[in-house]
Amino acid sequence: MDKFDRIYKIHDILRARRTPIAREDLMERLEKCSEPTVYRLIRAMKDHLNAPIEWHEELGGYYYRRDADGGTYELPGLWFNARELQSLLVFDRLFESLESGLLVDHLAPLRRRITDLLEHKHLGLNEAANRIRVLGMASRPTGAAFDALASATLQRRKLRMLYHGRDRDKLTERVVSPQRLVHYRDNWLLDGYCHLREALRTFSVDRVCSAEETGEPAQTVPDAELDAYFASSYGIFSGKANKTAILRFSTERARWVADERWHPQQTGQFLTDGRYELRIPYRDPRELVMDILRHGAHVEVVEPAPLRAVVVEALKAALANYAIAR
Repeated sequence: MDKFDRIYKIHDILRARRTPIAREDLMERLEKCSEPTVYRLIRAMKDHLNAPIEWHEELGGYYYRRDADGGTYELPGLWFNARELQSLLVFDRLFESLESGLLVDHLAPLRRRITDLLEHKHLGLNEAANRIRVLGMASRPTGAAFDALASATLQRRKLRMLYHGRDRDKLTERVVSPQRLVHYRDNWLLDGYCHLREALRTFSVDRVCSAEETGEPAQTVPDAELDAYFASSYGIFSGKANKTAILRFSTERARWVADERWHPQQTGQFLTDGRYELRIPYRDPRELVMDILRHGAHVEVVEPAPLRAVVVEALKAALANYAIAR
């Protein structure tokens, strides 16, 4: 139990008691910490947190002095134990990776309070905040439409938007009932019901040129249906999975891949020769092929044959870029 946890524990003990607690009992409940440590903790709480801790001479114990109305003392502001604070440290670092927008503006006061807690020198937490890093990779700007998309998603309103899809390089106008905002591989996506296609679709937020609410309530799709449609597919490509890829990784790469989660419904096993076999449901192979190619010679696509052929052609095309003139 560290200093932060002990301060939290002392507060919890004193707040719940009607009678003073002996120093020895307090030491025992603080996981048998030493008497000098208890003195230091009590002094820190009184000096820096204005805790009204008193010592009762007759009963020989510590207690919280009650205010004029009989109320008990509370630690100032937001207060968390060590595990909760560790989560907040990660939350604080994630904040730095977000661009300004609706969510950042609304949560900014909370972040300021978290920052105050992390920088509280008397509690020794400021150094911890410098020991966590969140690294982004290949992230794309969210664009000016993010606020409108986030607002419509949270308020459950239909959107009218101009969307420039990458695949067809075409600008289309869509009316969409937004269902979920998704942060995936350092980029934002919108899962929604497209009224133009009359089907569920995923949109890259950075490709939304403009968006505005129509004022109409969004059509709600049940969570179970959303999960069946989006979660069963591979990566950002939606649609219920209807194929299974069987991949075999070299013994060297197996030590890493065996601990990775490529898909919620994946299955894997080590083979007798030390290789690792991974089975992954998918529908659209594009993102899966990209993830396969990053393992180079350390992976083989066993099945299905069409996926194997796509990977072979991709490897041939890549090799052609390095062809040596004879």
